[in-house]
Amino acid sequence: MTFSDITDQRTLMESANAATDDTPETPTGLLDRAQQHAADIATKHFPDLPVKAIDWEVSHQAQRQAGVTKYDPATEAITISLTWTAYEQHGWEQFSETVRHELIHAWQYHEFGDADHGATFTQWTDALDTSLHCERFITPTWWLVCEDCGGRSARYRRSKTVRNPEQYRCSECGGAIRVEEANDH
Repeated sequence: MTFSDITDQRTLMESANAATDDTPETPTGLLDRAQQHAADIATKHFPDLPVKAIDWEVSHQAQRQAGVTKYDPATEAITISLTWTAYEQHGWEQFSETVRHELIHAWQYHEFGDADHGATFTQWTDALDTSLHCERFITPTWWLVCEDCGGRSARYRRSKTVRNPEQYRCSECGGAIRVEEANDH
């Protein structure tokens, strides 16, 4: 790690921790802090991304994703939706990673009209101190468990696979799967 990498990392953390207020306590406060954090990061890393044109919203319903970036190819509008429950569970310091994650997707949409977790995404994860996936913040209702490899996949709704596991196979090894109820339910 170079001195520049260390100072860049410190600057990211200072930006994430900079308190214009204390910890946001309302969805509006979260959006304000997220927008400011995104603007600070974009200034340095994505100067051509029109951050002020990004629409921001808070979801009170999402269960599996802490944030999502949506793109309308007809209008080129970008919307970042942040999940309130994930923020409440993780707090700002950890949740700011979600903001940076979604900012990478916004940049991808702006530059390429498409976004994924491929090479153009992973080239930014270290520089922006973020990861491909967020920590689980809601306990799933069920787990699909492979009888052969032991792989586990979370399920939040009573899907076809949960209702009829005998009709499906493990996506990793092809083994039979069973359904287990999560401990909290």
